[in-house]
Amino acid sequence: MDSSPPLVSILTPTYNHGKYIADCIRSVQNQTYSNWEMIIINDGSTDNTFEIASEFQAKDPRIKVYNQKNIGIFRLKETYNFGLGKSSGKYIAILEGDDLWEPEKLERQVLPLENNENIVVAWGKIQSVKDDLSEIYAEHPSCNPAEKKFYFNKPIGCILNLLYRMKGISALTLLIRKECLDKIGGFIQLFNLPLVDFPTLLELSIMGEFYFDESILGQWRIYSGQITKTYPVEIQIGCYALIKQHLSKLPDEIKKNVQIKENEIDDYFNKNIQIGYARSGRYKLMQKKFSEARKDYSKAIFYKGTENYLWRLRSIIGYFFSFLNMDIEWLAKLFGKKTYTS
Repeated sequence: MDSSPPLVSILTPTYNHGKYIADCIRSVQNQTYSNWEMIIINDGSTDNTFEIASEFQAKDPRIKVYNQKNIGIFRLKETYNFGLGKSSGKYIAILEGDDLWEPEKLERQVLPLENNENIVVAWGKIQSVKDDLSEIYAEHPSCNPAEKKFYFNKPIGCILNLLYRMKGISALTLLIRKECLDKIGGFIQLFNLPLVDFPTLLELSIMGEFYFDESILGQWRIYSGQITKTYPVEIQIGCYALIKQHLSKLPDEIKKNVQIKENEIDDYFNKNIQIGYARSGRYKLMQKKFSEARKDYSKAIFYKGTENYLWRLRSIIGYFFSFLNMDIEWLAKLFGKKTYTS
């Protein structure tokens, strides 16, 4: 009988992460759990990401680097499933090229999965940090007692009470039982979403238990140009459609464990689509795309279905600033708010 620890396959999609990829790889090499392979898929970076990753590959046989023509984030499923096809591990972890792990991340997660075959996913807390790691912004999730009861997905499907509200699980903390991923056909990407982790987690949530670790497992860098900043509206609209579809197809034995109602989902996303337009306008102001910013701010100002007056006011201010060819980051700092880049 093989008593060696199971292999973990780490999937690392990366694009133009030359500033960060070395730190990312070192955080894997520093793991206290050593039986891993790191599969880096470079999506046609135009910087030195591939060269840096290749230097690590030459010195560490556990690191495997693949280069592909750029296909972008709206075909992210193909990139992830390419990596999945190259993997040999019993478990799959995700670490994109700009993020970091704590040294005990894998060790803390493998054991619970080995001890309980009913667990399909392990996850945990992260810190959101400034891109140069000089400042910690927040910890996620906050472990609110009212929500924490859902973290372990017992009874099956109850974690949807969080996922349907977009509260949730950072991809960089995931450790997934590979056989469960195979059963759902690999990573999923629907409704033109520029992400795969959320649709995939929705399907995994009805397959078994989750394991939550309250320890900080990694750091998520925050900086301008990230998907969450460049596509806030697309993410909200796509997730809205995805969740409505997912809820409609839930088996009755799972649906009884979901307390959130359809009208609550409607209210939540109406509010957040409006916020998404406002944030998109702010990001475009910062990029000095003033006419595009006005279009997004206008949509936020006149968005129907929500009484979110604060965001309407913010959008009116941003709309005014767009005519002055100015961004509002200095105003945010004046009131002690985080700038958009943070």
